[in-house]
This record gives sequence, C-alpha cells and structure tokens, in this order.
Amino acid sequence: MKKLSLLALTWPIFIEIFLHMLMGNADTLMLSQFSDNAVAAVGVSNQILSVIIVMFGFVAAGASILVAQNLGANNPLTAGKIAVTALSLNLLFSLSLSIFLFVFSTRLLHLMNLPIELMSEATGYMNIVGGFIFIQALIMTVAAILRSYGYTKDTMFVTVGMNIVNIIGNYFVIFGPFGFPVLGVEGVAYSTMTSRFLGFIVLLFILVKRNKGLLPFQSLYKYNKQHVKDLLNIGIPSAGEQLSYNGSQMVITYFIAQLGTVAITTKVYVQNIMMFILLFSIAIGQGSQIIIGHMIGAGDTHSAYKRGMKSLQISFIISLFAAVTIYFSSEFLLGIFSNDATIISEGKFLLLITIILEPGRAFNLVLINSLRGTGDVKFPVIVGIVSMWGVAVTFAWFFGIFLGLGLVGVWIGFICDEWLRGLIMLKRWRSKVWAEKAYVKKEVEG
Repeated sequence: MKKLSLLALTWPIFIEIFLHMLMGNADTLMLSQFSDNAVAAVGVSNQILSVIIVMFGFVAAGASILVAQNLGANNPLTAGKIAVTALSLNLLFSLSLSIFLFVFSTRLLHLMNLPIELMSEATGYMNIVGGFIFIQALIMTVAAILRSYGYTKDTMFVTVGMNIVNIIGNYFVIFGPFGFPVLGVEGVAYSTMTSRFLGFIVLLFILVKRNKGLLPFQSLYKYNKQHVKDLLNIGIPSAGEQLSYNGSQMVITYFIAQLGTVAITTKVYVQNIMMFILLFSIAIGQGSQIIIGHMIGAGDTHSAYKRGMKSLQISFIISLFAAVTIYFSSEFLLGIFSNDATIISEGKFLLLITIILEPGRAFNLVLINSLRGTGDVKFPVIVGIVSMWGVAVTFAWFFGIFLGLGLVGVWIGFICDEWLRGLIMLKRWRSKVWAEKAYVKKEVEG
C-alpha cells in the first residue's frame, strides 16, 4: 500500500461531502420552480428516507474500519473478503427495507400528518426512491471501502458525475425542454434513482478494477462468521450514535418550534451556514480514521497517536478560523437567505457564539473518528448518547425554554455538549486504551 497523506485523502472527501449536500438539496431547489406542494411532498418524504439511510451506514462503517486495519496489517485478501461480505450484507438488509418502504409508503406518510393534497405526489416519490433505496446502501458501502483503500479521488469524481446527471435529469422532467414531458415529482424521483444507479455501477467497476484478484466473490454468499461479527460489532454502535443524534436534534427542534416560526427559520439558516465550517472537521476526521486504521493494522500505535493529535490541532485551528471568518461575513450570508431584520440580528449573534462551539465540535469529529479507526467504537457511543440527551437536550430546554433565552439558550446546550464530549474523547485518546482494541494483528498472508 502507498503511504497515505492526510491532505491527499481529505480534500476529495471534503468536496465529496459538499457535493452530497448539494445533491440532497438539488431536488428541492429545482422543484421550487415547479410548485410549493411538490417541494413539501418531497421534503417530508426525504425526512423519512434520511432515517433509513442512516441505518444503512452501520455496515459501511464497519467495513471501512476493518478493511483499513487489514490493509495496514498486509492482509489484502482478508480485506477483500470483508469488502465483499459487507456488500452482500447491506444488499440483503437494504432490499428488505426497500420492500418495506414500497409497501408501507402511504402509511408512513400518514404518520407524518401529511396533508391530503400532498399525498399523491409524496407517495409516488416514496415508491420510486424508497423502493430503490437499496442502491444508496450499496453506494455508501462501496464508497466507504474505496476510501479505506485510499481512493478518495475516485469516489469524489463519481459524486461529481452523479450530481451532473441528477441536475440534467431534473431540468428535463421539471422544465420540459425540446418537448420533453413535464413529470414533476415523479420525474425527479426517476432522475434521482437514475443518477444513483449509474453512480453505483461506476463505483463497483472501479472497486473491481482497483482490486483485481483480491475480491473473492464467493464471500457474497459464503460468509466468514468472524467477519460478520466484527462488522456488526463496529457498525451497530456507530449507527446507534447517529440515530441518537438525529433523535436528539428532532427533540430540540420541537423545543424551538415552541418559540415560533422566526426561531425555526433562524435556526435553519444559521445551521446551513455552519455546515461550511463543519465540513472541514468531517473531512479531516474521516481522512484520519483511514490513516489510523492502516497504522493500527500495522501495529504502529505510536504513529497512530501522533496522527490523531496532529489532526486535532489542524481541525481546531481551521474550525476557529472558519468560524471567525463566517461571523464577520454573517450579515451578508444571512442576507442571502432573508431580509428580515430580526432573523439577521439573532442569526448574527448565534454565529458569534458559534466561534466557541465549532472548535469543541472539532474535538468530537476528529477524535471519535480516530477512535473508530483503532476499533474503539463503543466508548464514544455511550458517552455520546449520555451527553446528547443529558446535556444538549436538557440544557437546550432549561436555558432556551425554561429560562427564556430562546435560541441563545439552545446554542448554550450545543456548546456544553460538544465541549464535554470533546474533552472526554481527548482524555480517552491520551490514555491509549484504544491500543488494545484493534480487530486485526499484523501478519503476512501466505
């Protein structure tokens, strides 16, 4: 394996995540030119689908760590077996969920209290995108595996291609150029699935080409019990943490809804802007996880420790600089979204205290990913769940609702949660308890 560089791994991951954000919003943005009802129908459907997509991530998360560690241990054949097994497991799991979404789409939408005038379009979208959601699961798995091999540029370029296909498809079905039939929501669903299907085919081709002879396809149906066990041991806690985070954010959003429409709108705009800060730490965290996984597999815990600390320093500095820059540009940035003086004023103050929040979040995103790279996955999950609900949710209610501080109180809850977890993760990383958590030991395959 080539020597992995954090910069070489990170910048494609950064662009890929950024493009995934754009792709997720492309349908909504282009449908806004078609009708408000179409936007609402797709928006509610995507809320349901986003929860399902998080569930697919547990196999991909396990595969990325195990593949990286086995490659570091010079076990490329084992890495290939795990990669193929992960694809098979996620295909079976995601197919069952696709069938569930297709059969129960109307009932799920009724549970969301969707207005009757939106039901037809939302059901059509759910049947198509939800019925083929297994393709997204396969994309996530193949992309995670390729990144663990160090091929982050490949996944980035495929994401670029998927965005282009999706946008072109949306243009044709929404605006109907050259006499093309205007299909609205149904057409957008077909466009989304076509771009995903083509993206998966290209990713699979790249994976096979890059690892010729090292992907034993009999592992599609002939499972190694230990490989499956390790995938689940790593993946399920990781998915549990993400589901817990989504759940805690939904509860906090419920609190904010009590503050009124302006508060909800301000939160949405501010968090959209904050995502540009967050992207740096996410990319550095994922790049660090890959490198540390390789180092742990090679038995080089000293270098792994240094890599984690160095990545944290880089992410901390970039997050702080980005947060300060965003704050001094806040009036302009918020003005892009709204001309409401109240929203701009409160949003500007929230972006000011975000300068305190984001460096704390950098601790979590980098060190939790670093711990995952070593195989230490359960500790961050336990701490995360306790802090998300015991600190973020509780403090958001206490300061924001009970004491009447509004969104500032909610942000205080966010700050306390991120910094508490971050400092605990730093103590865990410095303790080097994770050195004994590796799922593989260095051994050369015969």
